[in-house]
Amino acid sequence: MEKNAKGFEFRKFATPRIIGGIAIMIIVLWALSIIFGTPQGPSSDETAVRQLDSPAATAAADHGSPTATGVVGQRATAGTTGHATTGSQGTPAGRKAADTHDASEATGQGPTTHVTTTAQKTDGSHTAPAAGQPTVHGTAAKTADSAPAPQAETHRQPAAAADHSAQTSDHDAASQTAAKQGDAGHAMPAATAAPVHKPAPKGVAFTEAAIKPLSYELEERWWGWRPNDIIEFTDNVNNFQLGVLEVTRRTVVALAERISRTGVTDTLDPNLEDAMNWFMVKASSYWFPSAESKYHEGLEELQAYLEKLRAGNATFYTRTDNLIPLLASFEDLLGSCDKNLVKEIHEDGTPLSIFDADNYFFYTKGVSSSMATVLEAVHHDFLLTLESRNATELLHHAIVSCQQAAELDPWIVLDRNLSSIFANHRANMAAPISHARFYIGQLIKTLST
Repeated sequence: MEKNAKGFEFRKFATPRIIGGIAIMIIVLWALSIIFGTPQGPSSDETAVRQLDSPAATAAADHGSPTATGVVGQRATAGTTGHATTGSQGTPAGRKAADTHDASEATGQGPTTHVTTTAQKTDGSHTAPAAGQPTVHGTAAKTADSAPAPQAETHRQPAAAADHSAQTSDHDAASQTAAKQGDAGHAMPAATAAPVHKPAPKGVAFTEAAIKPLSYELEERWWGWRPNDIIEFTDNVNNFQLGVLEVTRRTVVALAERISRTGVTDTLDPNLEDAMNWFMVKASSYWFPSAESKYHEGLEELQAYLEKLRAGNATFYTRTDNLIPLLASFEDLLGSCDKNLVKEIHEDGTPLSIFDADNYFFYTKGVSSSMATVLEAVHHDFLLTLESRNATELLHHAIVSCQQAAELDPWIVLDRNLSSIFANHRANMAAPISHARFYIGQLIKTLST
């Protein structure tokens, strides 16, 4: 009995709450369906409003087309004001209808009535209705649906449509004005002729390549020229700069003695002769004279020769007998570097230290870097000579080998045994240097035949 009493009390307590919860859920779902329900498509009256307010209908109304007139005649929807259609704007009935419509809008009393005159169509044209035949209808949607409105001749545009028409008219007027100005005969400015590119004279690229490596070390390298410092804080850059200087010296000597002269009986160019002498100053000279000052003077002399080349006041010959001495000098320099990279002891029998290996590595790196720059200029200025002997491919291989050697840049130069798991950077550098020397040697043989 006690359990049955408890069950009855529970049902008595829970039943009204369950029913109330279900009712609340139904109400909530009904409200959500109304709020978020699928909107119905626009009614025929709203479609007529949109068609009437569209730019096409406005433009048609401006030109008095039958299409716009038909749309106006079918327009009789609730809540739309400002469209009093008449058979003729000049008739008293039309003016009276417009005044009645505007007065009803101003007072705001009741639904607005539209006065529409009966349009009679005879022989395809609209005629003005007789006076005293207005048809009065309300603006309610029910009335509009039950009785279609007759066609009318003209209608008064809304303010927005009138503004749009005014803007369109202004745009058309501006376009016509521009067209008239174009027809007036304004001549278009004549297209300026593109400047004719004149190729640089022979020797400009070669002289610039001779200047560039050493100029960078003197003017753009942080701390400048270092081999003549009293206290040497670095040694890798010092040896790199010595390699650049050696290639510059040999290039300038070949330019002064061979490339700028027709033969051994020709005079030396004074600027090249001075440059050759200034570059021979010892790299470690600190004072009286300092190495930097004389090297700067040497670069200035090369720059003066370069300006004379551009002006046509200096000579630069691209024959094979002018080029071979330069290539032979480069081959000798690469042979010396190759020997330093593979030897294990010095000429006096002392073993090679890790510091010596480091110095040889960066000296060769400076040589290969600057030599690649000069050989690229040789390819540019001596191209016709090289092509006549089918030697361009050999020069290309020599340039690539020098570039490969210049790209080696270890953090620490190691000089381990060739069979060791650790690197031997001198041997790594020796491989591309040996290839460059070989290709330059083959290039000399090809040019000599």
